[in-house]
Amino acid sequence: MKQLLYILISIVFFTVACNKNDVLDTNPNIRLNFSTDSILFDTVFTERGTVTRILKIFNYNANSININELKLSGGNTSNFSININGLNANEAQNIRIKGNDSVYVFIRAFINPNLQETPFIVEDSLLCTFNGNKVKIPLIAYGQNAIYLKDTDITENTTFTKSKPYIVYNQLKISKNATLNIAAGARIYFHKDAKLLVHGTLTANGTLQDSITFASDRLERIYKDEPGQWSGIHILPSSSNNIINYSCIKNAIIGVQVDSLSRNSAPKILISNTIIKNHQVAGILAYQADITGYNNLFFNCGQYLLAAINGGRYEFYQNTFAAYNFSTARTTPAVYLADHSYNSSTAFNFNAIFKNNIIWGVLREELEISRRGNNQIFNQNFEANIIRSSGLASNTNINNNNFLNLDPTFINPRDGNYKTTTSSAARSKGISLSNTSYGLELTKDIKNITRVYPSTLGCYED
Repeated sequence: MKQLLYILISIVFFTVACNKNDVLDTNPNIRLNFSTDSILFDTVFTERGTVTRILKIFNYNANSININELKLSGGNTSNFSININGLNANEAQNIRIKGNDSVYVFIRAFINPNLQETPFIVEDSLLCTFNGNKVKIPLIAYGQNAIYLKDTDITENTTFTKSKPYIVYNQLKISKNATLNIAAGARIYFHKDAKLLVHGTLTANGTLQDSITFASDRLERIYKDEPGQWSGIHILPSSSNNIINYSCIKNAIIGVQVDSLSRNSAPKILISNTIIKNHQVAGILAYQADITGYNNLFFNCGQYLLAAINGGRYEFYQNTFAAYNFSTARTTPAVYLADHSYNSSTAFNFNAIFKNNIIWGVLREELEISRRGNNQIFNQNFEANIIRSSGLASNTNINNNNFLNLDPTFINPRDGNYKTTTSSAARSKGISLSNTSYGLELTKDIKNITRVYPSTLGCYED
């Protein structure tokens, strides 16, 4: 009993001592510190809000300071909202910050739609008043009106223009016999886990000056290179005659998934002059498909840049497959080609033409070709490619016609610059492609620079 009494007395004395030491300092010369002098939000789509920004207010002084008022200048009409240590309010009074302590202010931006097509700026400020001092923290957000699509089914020929971005929730479906034409400069943004399902035809035809964007709707800088933010583009069996040209497809789980062979003489999908990057699983995942690609840049995907399984037909000319992963570890090759699925011995016909490509990365084996069938067609035509691989040295088709383990020496992979240096082994190694179906298009590289044979391997001529 006495021991319990001593404990209670000690607690009382400790509490009194703490309260006694909690002295409020009203000196007007005293200062608070702020984690930033302004809050900037990247593009905010109207009707949607943004990621939360955090402002931290520090009291590095020995004694407590009382914030008399913390509020948004715009009050209830502001495009911003604040939360102060868990309390949602546009203003708060008498916030006491003890010595060597801090308080968190969480800030979001919400912008009402208007008729403006180009991005615009909304502004406000956070006012902090203490000890007769007033600190003003500017709040700035770039607003953008958008067209919102939720579980939308395109049943007739439709064109998306570049006037406003399109925001897709859940899924955007192109029905069989319908075509979605995406004009140069259009931006298609996908909310978390959203996807584009193509049962009909997708024609995305950008230009060098006005490329098309397929990406996540999180445009804040912290999400710039974040993989897996949306599901990706899925080309289904009933689809045909798909074209993606001068586009950027980024930050999905799978950039482009193709599930079947072509229904006519044209490839199931033709991808050209396009950047495919930052995908969680694969840039392109193909199941017994028919794909042609030229002048494309693939990089920074979690498992594969290109994975083609269960056979199919694949033609790739002047592409750069750069398997550098700066956010995740990878054990799978940049390019994987197989006449079977992962866990099956059933094999299918396989035809692959790869010419003037760079297949390079940080692993010793960046190209794997897997064959399990004996009676099926299995054609591999690899010529004038730089390939990082030791295991394929015994494959005469690969070894005799290509350049194994010659570093293409990219200028700056970490900065996304996959042009080659002037002394690169990729220079003047490319064979003429004038006799291919895309000979005329291949006279220019991804930057529309004239390609002269023997060309530089990969998507960049210079």
